[in-house]
Amino acid sequence: MLSDARPDEDGAANPSGRRRVPGDRVALRGDLRSALPDASAAVVVTALVFVLLYARMESGDSDTVAVMPFMDDAGTYWMYLLSQAFGWSGLLWAWGTVMLGLLLSGPRPTRLPVSRQVLERWHRTTSLTTMALMFAHALMFAAELVRYETKVDWAERLWVGFADSFVPGWYDSGTGRIAIPLGQGALYLAIPLGLLFYVRHRIGANTWRRLHRFVIVVYVLSVWHTLLYGTNVWFGEWPRTVLWLLQLPVAGLLLLRLLRPARRAEQLGRPGGHEGAARPGWWVRAAGRVAVGAVVVGLVIVVVSGRDGGRDRPTHPPATAPHTQETE
Repeated sequence: MLSDARPDEDGAANPSGRRRVPGDRVALRGDLRSALPDASAAVVVTALVFVLLYARMESGDSDTVAVMPFMDDAGTYWMYLLSQAFGWSGLLWAWGTVMLGLLLSGPRPTRLPVSRQVLERWHRTTSLTTMALMFAHALMFAAELVRYETKVDWAERLWVGFADSFVPGWYDSGTGRIAIPLGQGALYLAIPLGLLFYVRHRIGANTWRRLHRFVIVVYVLSVWHTLLYGTNVWFGEWPRTVLWLLQLPVAGLLLLRLLRPARRAEQLGRPGGHEGAARPGWWVRAAGRVAVGAVVVGLVIVVVSGRDGGRDRPTHPPATAPHTQETE
């Protein structure tokens, strides 16, 4: 979730007499300190979302209850609501850090509201905050499952909560069989890909840059997980449409990043080698541009048509639990 171009890595000269500090553990500690205001803001946003979700459940307007009527008790299921709140703030911070990363790694804007160094710091701190929010989202989901499994002893409850939340393929109920592994994949990719920035001087800037491009996969998995499992956007109504709409600027910036890369080595160029033979790398880059362009068109069609994959709100929703409780 960090930009893949820095002044000392893309050919720009450093100011005379100054040495850049490598991104080691000192830089990580510094970024963790710098992330405190950002993390505090994320906690405030999470608290506000939690209050909103709690109030909607208390008033009977909760989409979560429409999907799972047995959860019509905010006082009992508050950990699940907190998991939802962390998930929504995590997705918001992921959107922001990806937008910053694409802005920094794409064509150099002629005017920026703040200096590039400030934007880079914001990008790093929002990335760290996003990872923390994603982990908190999964942790509170596990805590709710531990609370739910009342028919077994504590050791079994802890294992069930951990396995269902953190072991891919373990959760075996409904849409979660697909959606939860997608979220787990996003979490397990986000942490190493984000933290590799701080050891890029050991693995090499080019290796780090190639690996870092997979951050967009983390974001895609996160959105996919939300669309499949987020009960607040379960139905084909305006919240789901807004979520789709927010993906347009991400896809647009990504397409611009591919069409006008900041690094000369990433430009498309001609499709032939020295003897006119096709180069696999050229075709991969060309296919990537076509694919992202198709995604942009697809997003526009989804938003304009309103066919966003949402379900119809049921007249008599099924009163089902997430899964049968374990027994000894």
